[in-house]
Amino acid sequence: MPIADPTPRLQLSRISKRYPGCLANDAIDLTIAPGEIHALLGENGAGKSTLMKIIYGVVQADAGEMFWHGQPVTLRNPAQARDLGIGMVFQHFSLFETLSVAQNIALAMGPAAGTPSQLEREISEVSQRYGMALEPQRLVHSLSIGERQRVEIIRCLMQDIRLLILDEPTSVLTPQEADDLFVTLRRLAVEGCSILFISHKLGEVRALCHSATVLRAGRVAGHCVPVECSDQQLARLMVGEAADLITDYPKVTGGDVFLEVSGLSWHNPDPFGCSLKAIDLAVRSGEIVGIAGVAGNGQDELLALLSGEERLGRNDAATIRFGGEAVAHLPPDARRQRGLAFVPAERLGHGAVPDLSLADNALLTAFQHGLVSKGLIQRAKVLAMAQDIIRRFGVKAAGPLAPARSLSGGNLQKFILGREILQQPKLLVAAHPSWGVDVGAAATIHRALIALRDAGAAILVISEDLDELFQISDRLGALCGGQLSPLKATVDTRLSDVGGWMAGQFDTSHLPACAIR
Repeated sequence: MPIADPTPRLQLSRISKRYPGCLANDAIDLTIAPGEIHALLGENGAGKSTLMKIIYGVVQADAGEMFWHGQPVTLRNPAQARDLGIGMVFQHFSLFETLSVAQNIALAMGPAAGTPSQLEREISEVSQRYGMALEPQRLVHSLSIGERQRVEIIRCLMQDIRLLILDEPTSVLTPQEADDLFVTLRRLAVEGCSILFISHKLGEVRALCHSATVLRAGRVAGHCVPVECSDQQLARLMVGEAADLITDYPKVTGGDVFLEVSGLSWHNPDPFGCSLKAIDLAVRSGEIVGIAGVAGNGQDELLALLSGEERLGRNDAATIRFGGEAVAHLPPDARRQRGLAFVPAERLGHGAVPDLSLADNALLTAFQHGLVSKGLIQRAKVLAMAQDIIRRFGVKAAGPLAPARSLSGGNLQKFILGREILQQPKLLVAAHPSWGVDVGAAATIHRALIALRDAGAAILVISEDLDELFQISDRLGALCGGQLSPLKATVDTRLSDVGGWMAGQFDTSHLPACAIR
């Protein structure tokens, strides 16, 4: 429980921030006590990111006041925030992979803190004290995702942080790593450190957080004590009636195999990448196969080989088959002609071109579906398709001419997925389909995937969200160190089974121990 102190650690009073065409924060009040773990919830575009950036000094509010230990403060940059005792661990880590743990921490703390070698002892002591043991001399690229997060947190704690902001901290962790993180956070809270916890995983919020503030459309929609609420109640506070879309889906057995991968091995020339080793995989028409795994264990490489971004030689063409036809040597457009649709992991830059309109982004992958005739773009059809995606998938956008970068992450994800689904593919390969999106957007995405499955498509979902995989997958497996576990029916699979597979414990009889990278 939070420490009984009448003076709040942080207090925001009527904080507002406006961007062109958008009121991101509208008179927001927020209070965090010493030793309190406080959740900040809300759907995509609700204003959470903007509020975090204001607290951390990345942007400045247009109106309102911020109080630190009862004293008014104005933060012009993150350095000022850190000087006060505010630290933040972003969803995307900011570490140099070719440097050591100590070197990364020394860079963040500045020359006054000492050299990397001088900091090594303190790093070891602080990390052990909080149950997050680190080896200061290890190079970052050799660390697991969970260990890299530890570096980010320890870097904050070594600067005497009194408020720690965590943005989606468990999105890339194994279940065991998430449990270990919660132990550390509870210990920090007991010692008086306040924690602002941003997550879309409502079960985690209920298990960890003392209190929660919910944002909707830039305003405070309510406050609650998470442990006293069900997931459904929290979801309804966040997204209103869209929470009713959250449901469990029946599991099915697919028909004929459409995607067949046989003995796929591939050497990655990138020294920080992962090579694939004898991957065998079959996805049937009318089923969803889910692949779990910690980032860096071959997911990106497998996706590139399935999409055609990486190709094999003609002699190895049969390694990947669509409907019995060898395709491993074919480029992406030829694979799309044979029924492939693809949702990449990176939305902006890979799934969509940031500065192009939604209509033009729809054209990029759907041009083979009647949008081009005799070499001429059928502009009216392109606009109609983009508008159809926006309508059918509940995309919040100014219209089909809005640039992709103007959408929130969740809305852009719905647009990209809708673009691929409306092409009526025989095979959909989707990477992290609901990563970083709110429960309402996730429910929309999951319903669309189930509908596509029930229409007879073969679907392969690669995700780090185990809750998502258990919810929508008919069969499950996991990647570790470039090796794929055997697939197992979801109804016969426990969470602990998948956690073990993610750690390489799927065939210990002859495989070497897997180091999670």
